[in-house]
Amino acid sequence: MRVVCPGSFDPVTMGHLDVFERAAAQFDEVTVLVTHNPNKQGMFTIEERLELISGATAHLPNVTCDSWSGLLVDYTTAHGVTALIKGLRSGLDYEYELPMAQMNKRLSGLDTFFLLTDPKYGYISSTLCKEVARYGGDVSGILPDNVVQAIAAKLRG
Repeated sequence: MRVVCPGSFDPVTMGHLDVFERAAAQFDEVTVLVTHNPNKQGMFTIEERLELISGATAHLPNVTCDSWSGLLVDYTTAHGVTALIKGLRSGLDYEYELPMAQMNKRLSGLDTFFLLTDPKYGYISSTLCKEVARYGGDVSGILPDNVVQAIAAKLRG
């Protein structure tokens, strides 16, 4: 079975990587899909995010990366994908993700599987990591090593 893990991943965190690894252990093919919201300006370009995710998942032979800027169900339909994988850190994530999962099911029959985040990563978000890094805090251990280096380089300018 081929599944998609969609998200903005700006940047990819150890919590994301944990979900990718666990999905890769359960499913034949996993595509990490960087979704693009033209109304948001990220720290990293879509191309940079794809490169960072590819580097962080290089040890997972059944994980690939792609990007998409339209409706998620259009991507999944075009690529023969029947399920999504979403990581949940808390009940707030569930409240946010549930209506989207139900709409995706209504639009295309797409199922969503929720993986609970490992508690050691439950507090991590891309936004929080970027803020800590901007103020000189240590983000090693909560971001993959290649991402730590990329953020440092980005902030040096």
